[in-house]
Amino acid sequence: MMENGPLVVETLPYRPGPAPAMPSTHIDSLAELDRLEWHVGQPGDPADLVERFLTGHRLGAGALHPTHRPPTPAGGAAVGATLFVSAAAGATMIGAPPGPPSPAAAVPDVVVVVYRHRPAPPPAAGTRPADWWLGPWQPSWTPRAHAAAVTAARTAIGRGDIYQVNVVGHTSARYTGDPVPALTRLGRLPGARYGGVLTGDGWAIGCASPETLLEARGGRLLTRPIKGTRPATDTGRAQLLASAKERAEHIMIVDLERNDLARVAATGSVRVDELYRIRRWCDLWQAESTVSAHAADGLGLADLLRAICPPGSVTGTPKLSALHQIAAHEPVGRGAGMGALGWVGPDHIDLGVTIRTAATDGERVHVWAGGGITWDSDPDAEVAEAAAKSGPVRAALAPTTG
Repeated sequence: MMENGPLVVETLPYRPGPAPAMPSTHIDSLAELDRLEWHVGQPGDPADLVERFLTGHRLGAGALHPTHRPPTPAGGAAVGATLFVSAAAGATMIGAPPGPPSPAAAVPDVVVVVYRHRPAPPPAAGTRPADWWLGPWQPSWTPRAHAAAVTAARTAIGRGDIYQVNVVGHTSARYTGDPVPALTRLGRLPGARYGGVLTGDGWAIGCASPETLLEARGGRLLTRPIKGTRPATDTGRAQLLASAKERAEHIMIVDLERNDLARVAATGSVRVDELYRIRRWCDLWQAESTVSAHAADGLGLADLLRAICPPGSVTGTPKLSALHQIAAHEPVGRGAGMGALGWVGPDHIDLGVTIRTAATDGERVHVWAGGGITWDSDPDAEVAEAAAKSGPVRAALAPTTG
């Protein structure tokens, strides 16, 4: 195990099921080799810690530089890693306020789990459906308080402090039993491009995210911001295509993502490959664009993380000003929500935004959901949109029978 002071914990038992964005060729064939965990408030810069840890395992660099050819992993060597960066860690990377404390304090703000090939599958593990019990959901704020935060965001927009900001709510429920089977069900939701589970000592994260924060391979960088939501009906699709408010909000975030990539891209290489494509996630239509660039010479993973974290589509623009608004108006921290989670291989990085994500600590299941606020936002409609986004996640976590 790599020595890195108190930030490295002992290897934990491998849990069944793929991690988000893990290549299909690796599913059911890996075992944990090494792990880094970090919480906001601990020593060190999280971006630098992640880069040093992954570089020590010869992971990530080949994705950023087309001439870099990582060696073929030898027996027992690292073949890839799961990377999680919370919204609070991303804010810390760029000198912004991390926001209120997370309601799921057991979940680290940075996790890197490095994997190696294993010779044989681990013993099968499972639980009876009756082992999983979930209590009633208890939001951290009332619909009226959520609507008031939307109104405060509109006031800040009116003052010119920001152009757009995401307002995110949180709800939680007590549970008993093993949470991993329930969290694994999230990865089977329609459109869950980053479906999977990440676990640790006393905590777990389950993801059903459709949104790409970053793909990198051979020096090409790509992000697919999602902004704009309607019910997945013919009428909803027509409304999303026709909505001037949703399109304006979406284009603001596309511009923010262009600026984020431009900070680490070769001059003149940033482009919008696709604008305002309508995609489906569960029972919702969402608008997605694709922005790409070529990595600047000598780009390292730490600088890349500082450019893209926390994700622009779930913060707002300008990003630093939006983060100050978020810290001032959201009642609890974003925990596992609105961060980055995915795969880092020797020559490929694929990270999703942790929307449509749940986390568990020793007692409760936590879910976060929200939406982008502009001057034209209606507070009650924004509260309803957040509920529509969290609904499929909460339904998937409900106990099953049979």
